[in-house]
Parts: sequence; C-alpha cells; structure tokens
Amino acid sequence: MKAMDSDWFAQNYMGRQSKVGVIDMNKFNCWGGSLSIGHPFAATGVRLATHCANRLIRENGQIALIAACAAGGQVCVTLFV
Repeated sequence: MKAMDSDWFAQNYMGRQSKVGVIDMNKFNCWGGSLSIGHPFAATGVRLATHCANRLIRENGQIALIAACAAGGQVCVTLFV
C-alpha cells in the first residue's frame, strides 16, 4: 500500500505523473473476500450474502455490494439496500 504513495513507483510502474496517495483504510474491505472467509463449494454466494448482511447490521450500514465470480469467467453482482 505504501507504494501508492511513492512518486517513483507511480512514474515507473503506473505511468502516472504523480503519486496516487495513501489509501483511506476505512474504505477498504478489511474483512476479506470469499476465499478468506470460507469458500464452500456451490455456496459462495450465500456465504458472501450472509457475511455482508451481518456486517451491515454490526456497522449500521445501509448499502452493500457483492461481486463474485462464477465458473468460466462470469460474474455475479448483488446490491443490498
């Protein structure tokens, strides 16, 4: 993450004129995705939805977005409001 706050990294590896800056970790998903919270065969969507609903309750949230891959490069996106 520190590399994003480096002018040298931004110019040489990202093709930018200046650094991106430090990422606000409060906006970053520190709870992990489907692999880190458990990736049960044929039940990842249910696992992510349940995990997401619990997080909304704990953090008094209102909106959540889940993006999960499906076999063959397809994607499934779910928006909870």
